[in-house]
Amino acid sequence: MANIRYAKDNFELGENQSVLDCLTDRGVPVPFSCRSGVCQTCLMRATGGTKPPEASQQGLKDTLKLQNYFLACVCHPDTDLEVALPDDDDIQAVIPATVKSLKLLNSEIMYVALECHAPIDYRAGQFINLFQDQSVGRSYSLASVPHEDDHLHLHVRRLPQGRVSGWIHEELRPGQTVQIRGPGGDCFYTPGNAEQGLVLIGTGSGLAPLYGIIRDALSQGHTGPIRLFHGSRDQNGLYLTGELRDLVRQYPNFDYIPCLSGGDVAHHFAAGRVHDVAFRHIPNLKNWRVFLCGHPEMVKTAKRNAFMAGASMKDIYADAFNVSQSST
Repeated sequence: MANIRYAKDNFELGENQSVLDCLTDRGVPVPFSCRSGVCQTCLMRATGGTKPPEASQQGLKDTLKLQNYFLACVCHPDTDLEVALPDDDDIQAVIPATVKSLKLLNSEIMYVALECHAPIDYRAGQFINLFQDQSVGRSYSLASVPHEDDHLHLHVRRLPQGRVSGWIHEELRPGQTVQIRGPGGDCFYTPGNAEQGLVLIGTGSGLAPLYGIIRDALSQGHTGPIRLFHGSRDQNGLYLTGELRDLVRQYPNFDYIPCLSGGDVAHHFAAGRVHDVAFRHIPNLKNWRVFLCGHPEMVKTAKRNAFMAGASMKDIYADAFNVSQSST
């Protein structure tokens, strides 16, 4: 019989017993609802041993499958499996990283390059947690690409009264050692459908994961159209415009549309809210893959509109940034 390891305990899997039944019968508080692999309430992650059975990953996004997530209610492994709940803190250890460089990308967004003291397996577009001290940390998306960049790249937007972002902008210096944990998140590029159209919509520092995703897709030979829409109220909120236009010149399947929602708009910018501009450009999103990053209200509205425009929910990847002034 297979054994299921959860936390520090080992449980023997009964005949025809699912991972969910095995754990809940022993008092492990795994959330569940339908018990038929539909609602995805019982989502867990295999952290050791073999990969979860393919049948237990049916209906999950490709990004979750690649991270060994599975549905416990329909998981019947025939070999030992080490598992954890998605929010278990012990899945990942805190590791030190050295600040290699800091650079303002615009008046409110700081580029931060980190060199990890131990290897970290991540995908462009995921996020890490960066800690100011043992009790205070924040999540920041990764703009770097593992096989392209030597260090982790973050774009940290400073907000008024932002405790961690203020510390990064005012006090952090190259050479300092910080603590990080991660990666996390399922907003990243997966290969396998190179001809599929990709539309990426972001505001502010939501460009960070999108920039990583775009470079990752292009470096892996994505041939379908890739359309980036990055929005701000005025030109001061945009950044990396030169780098993005260089990519436009280098890759014929990539296009970059900077969007401005306030005041007079110069002819080489699109006028309007970024998601409105995107859906005007691409009104039919059937068979497109959609990435949404930035302000929570934009992400919420764009996710609904993308679905209404024909995008499948499994092809919509969203990363809403916390913009609380008291906690950023």
